[in-house]
Amino acid sequence: MDQFRAFRIDNKDGEIVAGFQTLTLDDLSPGNVVIRVTHSTINYKDALAATGAAKILRQFPLNGGIDLAGVVVSSEDKAFRPGSEVLVNGCGLSETVDGGYSEYARVDSNSLVAIPDGMTAFEAMQIGTAGYTAALAIHRMEQNGQLPDGGPIVVTGATGGVGSVAIDMLAGRGYEVVALTGKAAEEAYLREIGARRILIRGKVDLGKRPMEKVLWGGAIDNLGGDYLTWLTRTVDYGGNIASIGLAASAVLNTTVLPFILRAVCLLGINSVDTPSDLRRTVWTRIGGDLKPQHLDTIGHKTITFDELPDAFQAYIDGKITGRIVVQIG
Repeated sequence: MDQFRAFRIDNKDGEIVAGFQTLTLDDLSPGNVVIRVTHSTINYKDALAATGAAKILRQFPLNGGIDLAGVVVSSEDKAFRPGSEVLVNGCGLSETVDGGYSEYARVDSNSLVAIPDGMTAFEAMQIGTAGYTAALAIHRMEQNGQLPDGGPIVVTGATGGVGSVAIDMLAGRGYEVVALTGKAAEEAYLREIGARRILIRGKVDLGKRPMEKVLWGGAIDNLGGDYLTWLTRTVDYGGNIASIGLAASAVLNTTVLPFILRAVCLLGINSVDTPSDLRRTVWTRIGGDLKPQHLDTIGHKTITFDELPDAFQAYIDGKITGRIVVQIG
């Protein structure tokens, strides 16, 4: 552990530079727990950070990777003893503190979650931030009264990591799931993981009226923009829309009518700053009633640490279906 490899991101005269470096523990962000990282994963946010396509890091340099799973090496917190298998997702990784693309990580124990019983570190990273975000959305929706008999749930951005895991989890909970995607060729994949119906992005009539015919009991949205506007106009009375992403647009043009006439609820989902108690509750559900049933289909690809730098552009180009695990250790 004297020296180890990390994929580090820096800003050199306004240009993002990323690559492997040799570090020591003294180079890492402060923390009271040291972890030997065995697995990480790639999220769209990781690709944005590593390529400089968007401003993700708030300070430089930092190790990339908003997810990690591994084994505790040393700990000042008695709740996490050496040898414990743990994970971290979000919590400022690769934004304000060093992330998971490193053979060792040092983190604050408040960000740690024990890997649920019966789940491996590999499976935890097949799920990762994307799957956690999907689970958090479902958890929030159900806290707010969403039930399977309330009508179908439409998931936009369905072939991405969040969308894929959301479909699997919802189907496992007994919901009728409708997938909205721009990738018509992935219909078989979406049906395999639990979608009952497939809608093709670009072929959907989004309408223009303040409220349209009711189509959905609720929704999980990764797109934003006109698609989120459409959802507000087509979700049934008391239904929940979990707003997660902005792949289409950050702009939302709507009226108050769906909210005051149909009691539609728009729930904002932030997976980075979730309080630790809620984070651990959601991960417990991921290891229980929300555990995905098709992880080997969704998390279908594993790459080595050495292959990581060449994997980001496919995310930027929108060519990824499901999840990729990065074998670190």
